[in-house]
Amino acid sequence: MLFIARAAAPRVQTINILLVFICCVFLAACSGTKQKPATSTKPNAPYNPNDGRYSHDKDFGPDEDIDLSHVPDAVPRYETRTRAGNKNPYTVLGKTYHLIEDESAYRERGYASWYGNKFNGYNTSNGERYDMYAMTGAHKTLPIPSYVRVTNLDNGKSVVVRINDRGPFHQGRIIDLSYAAAQRIGIHKTGTGRVEVEIALPGDAAPIPRRADNKTPAHIEPALPEGTYLQVGAFSQKTSAQQFAASLGSNLTYPVTIHSVAQPKQVHRVRVGPFKDAKSLQNARDQLTRIKIFQAHVVYQ
Repeated sequence: MLFIARAAAPRVQTINILLVFICCVFLAACSGTKQKPATSTKPNAPYNPNDGRYSHDKDFGPDEDIDLSHVPDAVPRYETRTRAGNKNPYTVLGKTYHLIEDESAYRERGYASWYGNKFNGYNTSNGERYDMYAMTGAHKTLPIPSYVRVTNLDNGKSVVVRINDRGPFHQGRIIDLSYAAAQRIGIHKTGTGRVEVEIALPGDAAPIPRRADNKTPAHIEPALPEGTYLQVGAFSQKTSAQQFAASLGSNLTYPVTIHSVAQPKQVHRVRVGPFKDAKSLQNARDQLTRIKIFQAHVVYQ
């Protein structure tokens, strides 16, 4: 019996130590202050379907500097306008906005701002996905889509963008630009800049669609400019571009091509497309995401 008691003593001592430790942890948890999750909101706050885009307090650009000078201006073209993005009137933050009936003479001066990674990949007002590397913009009252030329009044640089979103809803700002467009006119580092915004038309603009019964017409998938591609890589060696394109081709249902230029330096760009509408472009983005390619940006060839 003595042998058994001595052998059991260490086990009893170990169990006692574990019980003391568990009690200490429990008491510390009860007495400590509970930490609120980073995504917590005020009690009874109304549900906002776009809460996900506000996971960051401030907007931000790419993790490292990217030269987007190769991204061409948007090309004004005829596009069918639907009710998507063209609710008229509409109210935001207690203020009601009415769309411009005839934008053919539109010209305005004010401040431009830009939006980037905080909103990248989320739906714009007309249901397209926002691409911070494409030449697009947001405007409060121009019909969607519209095309405008934005000129930086401080340096004379200008860019043509396609309006596919609403905003900016800040006093004094008249247009929100994509990161690529902001870089083109030199306001991507300052955040805002003094600009002139002027309509860019291919001819007479199509009217805002209306129906006598005020109901939304059947959805028409917005068309993209001819020669719209997703660029997914650029290589100095053609063999590297060919290997990358071959690996992409086995994972995508869309064509993969290589666009090569020799000047000012030899570059071989791997592109997916072309795409005729926003839906097919987004499907390609989804396929790229599944193979861990996230930085594809829109180009026009």
